[in-house]
Amino acid sequence: MPDYRFETIGIIRSPFKEKFGIPRQAGLMARARAVLEIFPPYDRDEAFRGLERFSHIWILFVFHGCIRTRWRPTVRPPRLGGNRRVGVFATRSGFRPNPIGLSAVRLEGIGASGTRDGCRLHLAGVDILDGTPVLDIKPYLPYADAVAGADGGFASDPPAADLPVSFSSAAAADLRSREAAMPGLTDFITDMLKADPRPAYHARRRERRRFGTRVFDVDVQWEFREDGIWVTGVADGGDRPPAY
Repeated sequence: MPDYRFETIGIIRSPFKEKFGIPRQAGLMARARAVLEIFPPYDRDEAFRGLERFSHIWILFVFHGCIRTRWRPTVRPPRLGGNRRVGVFATRSGFRPNPIGLSAVRLEGIGASGTRDGCRLHLAGVDILDGTPVLDIKPYLPYADAVAGADGGFASDPPAADLPVSFSSAAAADLRSREAAMPGLTDFITDMLKADPRPAYHARRRERRRFGTRVFDVDVQWEFREDGIWVTGVADGGDRPPAY
C-alpha cells in the first residue's frame, strides 16, 4: 500500500498548556474555548463559505503530545479505572498506530482572512492541547452523526463532574486579582477540577497528594482531600515540572 502524506491546515490555540487537566472528551467543558488558526494557502474565505451555518464541527488533529515509535495493541482507559486493558481500537486513546484525534466542538464564529488576525475559527467545548496540529475540518451533521439508541460500550454515560472544589484564601485572593484581565478564570478552574482530572491510578487512592497543571498563563496547584478538591495556589506559569 502507498504511504499517504497529510498537510497541516492549522493549529489550535487553547487554554490547556499540558495534557493533565484536559477534559476527557469534547463538550464536557463549555467554557473551554479555543481558536483554530488556519495556515496559508488554506486560509481563503471561500474555503469556509457556508460553514457559519453549522453550530458544530468535527476537528481532525494529531495527538502530537502522544507520539510513540512503537504502538501497543491494548491500553488502559480511565473509564475502566486505569487497571484493565482493552484494545486500542475500542478506545479514543491518543496512543494509536496513527495518532489522529477527532473532536466535535461548537463553532462560535469565523474570522475572515482579511482581518488583522487572519482566518480563525472560534471554538467552544474543546478537549485539545494548545499547539495541536489540525489536519481537517468537517461539518457536524445531526441527522447522521447523532445516532439514536447507539451503545456506548463501557463509556455509555458521561463521566461524573460533581467533585466539590474549594479555594484557599490565598488562591481565592490571587484569582480575584486576575479576574479583571481573565474574566471567568475561577469558573474555568472549577469546571476543570470538579471532573477529577487525576490519572486513574491516583483516583483509586485516598491519600492526600498535591497536583499541578497549567492553563492559560497560570499554574494551578491543588490537592485531593476526602471532601473534594482543595486549590492551594494560583501563580504565574513557570517552568516547573508537573506536580503529579
